[in-house]
Amino acid sequence: MSRIRRCLAAGAVLAAVAAPGAVPALTAPAAAAPVPDGPGRGLVPAYLGAPATPRPMAGTPIPANPHQGPVGLSSMHADSHASDTYPFSGPLGRRPQVLSEAKAGGLLPGLCSTVTFARRTGLIVAQCTQGANFTLRLIDPKTLKDLATFRLPPRPSTVTAVVTADFDKVLTDTSGGAYYYLDPRDRAVLADSAFHLRRFAHEKGPDGTWRFTVTDDWDLSGHLPHDCATWTNPWPKGECDPVTAVGPDWGGLIWWITRNGRIGTVDPGTGTVRAIRLPGEGIQNSFAAGEDGVSIVSDHALYRLRAGRDGTPEIVWRAPYDRGSGRKPGQIDQGSGTTPTLLGTEYVAITDNADDRMNVLVHRRSDGRRVCAVPVFRSGASATDNSLVGYGRSLFVENNHGYRNFFELPPGGSPAGGVSRVDVDADGRGCRTVWESAERSPSTVAKASVPAGLLYLYTKEPRRDLIDAWYLTAVDVHTGRTVYKVLTGTGKWFDNNWAPITLGPDGTAYVGVVGGLVAVRDRP
Repeated sequence: MSRIRRCLAAGAVLAAVAAPGAVPALTAPAAAAPVPDGPGRGLVPAYLGAPATPRPMAGTPIPANPHQGPVGLSSMHADSHASDTYPFSGPLGRRPQVLSEAKAGGLLPGLCSTVTFARRTGLIVAQCTQGANFTLRLIDPKTLKDLATFRLPPRPSTVTAVVTADFDKVLTDTSGGAYYYLDPRDRAVLADSAFHLRRFAHEKGPDGTWRFTVTDDWDLSGHLPHDCATWTNPWPKGECDPVTAVGPDWGGLIWWITRNGRIGTVDPGTGTVRAIRLPGEGIQNSFAAGEDGVSIVSDHALYRLRAGRDGTPEIVWRAPYDRGSGRKPGQIDQGSGTTPTLLGTEYVAITDNADDRMNVLVHRRSDGRRVCAVPVFRSGASATDNSLVGYGRSLFVENNHGYRNFFELPPGGSPAGGVSRVDVDADGRGCRTVWESAERSPSTVAKASVPAGLLYLYTKEPRRDLIDAWYLTAVDVHTGRTVYKVLTGTGKWFDNNWAPITLGPDGTAYVGVVGGLVAVRDRP
């Protein structure tokens, strides 16, 4: 998403700075309780608009990667194409019910950054944070209560942030395990901050309780620089480059990428590791995999790669883009804020980082030739740090310009906002803007339901009374008209802080928020 946004980092920052009175806006929720509202809950509408009438999106269904779980269930971006679309409906706004479960403790947030669904058990597998701790959780999708947890290693950037008092180090770190996926056997394939790529199964033990078990463990430390900051050695002299994202290609190799531009594969059958590096380039997003190879965007260029005979990543083509003159407010680095999105069999799309107004870029997957560059949003306030939503010939992009993290968003405040739909022309010779919406979705990974024809956002409008009111918002993909809004809660605990919206197979929409996890579903 897109990457896993700063949702991973916020907990570590609070872990470093939390002290009595350090974060007065946050009141600690009790364990195993709903996420608590801030001021103003009764002063804002609980529901706006009217229920949606489903009108499906046009396009060909996203193909299933044979080495990943089902489309819509198995990764942050919904599928191997990183389409951020689902083949089932989300909530239609019919007498909606809002449920939440606090995952926080003390002054430390407990935000679930990635939510996936096991096909056989029907349970949620999620990567969540609580303070500096990273946890793999097994969650009941109806009650949102934990059934099992597995503690993951903390990130070195937390130590660096504390000893240098430079919290940008942790706020721009996308490692830790959020970009994982479920394989066809519902196992979570995840690379942690200790340079281990592992597969986790979940099962009931002899005592009837659920648990995670590690079924495979590949140590990547011999292939990556790992002189990382620790509490006993906070000033290492070497390089530290943990894995940020993993995913399978169509041949079964597990691909991985790092922030410092390393790209590698693991053969799960033999454990063989192969890797290359993009000299002088960094990678802060996840990647997409199609039948024709893997698409990766660095802070300089868009790439298509494939594995050689021995598994070594090989560059098929490289397409540079306008990376602008600097890092924009709310972005992790000076480069594209998007994960590549595959459209059908022909196209791959990202955004650039052009000054003044960024562009939606579409390239041909066969040779990298650019189809179009469409500027979006207003002059001087145009940036995104989230993946494009793509289906058929349509792309949806939201404006995150100005949002940094939940600390810095003032009470009642909201970034510039805006959402646009851009379509590739039927003849493949260009693109056009179809509609623009003024909705303000500060930092979520937006998602779309193909059968419902709805784009789901997580929105917050500016208010003079300083109330922070957060809404799950459904927009008609065909017209750009806002269909309905459901209030999830008020206050800082309901800020999603870069976590995505996730649609469940039963029509529920889930949102990771600073205080835990929120679900919105239609009543029968």
